[in-house]
Amino acid sequence: MTPAVSPVGTVSGPGPEEARLDPRDFARVAAIVDREARIALQPTKATLVFSRLSRRLREHGLASFGQYISLVESDAVERAAMVEALTTNHTHFFREGHHFDHFKQNVLGELQARARAGHAVRLWSAGCSSGEEVYSLVMCMLGTSRPEARWATDGDVKVLATDLSSRVVAAARRAVYPENTVKPIPDEYRRLWLREEGADFAVVDQARELVTARELNLFGEWPMRQQYDVIFCRNVMIYFDDNATSELIARFARLLRPGGYLYIGHSERLIGPGADVLINCGQTIFRKEGALQ
Repeated sequence: MTPAVSPVGTVSGPGPEEARLDPRDFARVAAIVDREARIALQPTKATLVFSRLSRRLREHGLASFGQYISLVESDAVERAAMVEALTTNHTHFFREGHHFDHFKQNVLGELQARARAGHAVRLWSAGCSSGEEVYSLVMCMLGTSRPEARWATDGDVKVLATDLSSRVVAAARRAVYPENTVKPIPDEYRRLWLREEGADFAVVDQARELVTARELNLFGEWPMRQQYDVIFCRNVMIYFDDNATSELIARFARLLRPGGYLYIGHSERLIGPGADVLINCGQTIFRKEGALQ
């Protein structure tokens, strides 16, 4: 069924007419994005789709959205570029601070004990955007003393950061941020775990080297075989419908170690069979049944 969306805007093209995003074009775009990334584009997003894809039309010298969508359907590289263009990446350091407070107060001690006993400790930031979330988590792990941080830097401790967008994954790997971006970082962390790099601030090697940043489609194959102690997936599931959300939660539940923690966004909820093994233990914080192994 074609969504009830009116034609949106025009963009100048090389042909005799200006390109318009009509309801049929929007439906084709929405179907591709749903198939590739399980993102549910509602008709209310038509203006956003028009704005972001107009640039792609101009870059390819195309006269219509129909031509562009035909290109997308036949070209995997451009298809990935289109999905990335329609992905919203909004984040900042220590966003939803109660999660980091809970992590420090209730989880960190368990992870330290595991690492000191010679066990692997694994954390995952799923939908990491440009890295502010994952480095907030790393700074909480490392604390306010370099000697005390050795439990993580010298132990078998690894943090995975993944996102669909190659652009933001590259930014997470680079781990360099402008001054206004690092303002939410507490001073005691900033002094230890950031260094000035020109007008910007870079995460120091000791913290950055704990993180592996990779591109990953959450609905594709997951290469990870080990279980995780902590998974952060916040403000990602808001873009999925209930079926996709239920599927993703079930996969997270399977990948969590018994006793492991899942943190989700403030407007998200658990649904589906995966929710049956996850116990609420705080505001949008859940623990898998069992003791941390």
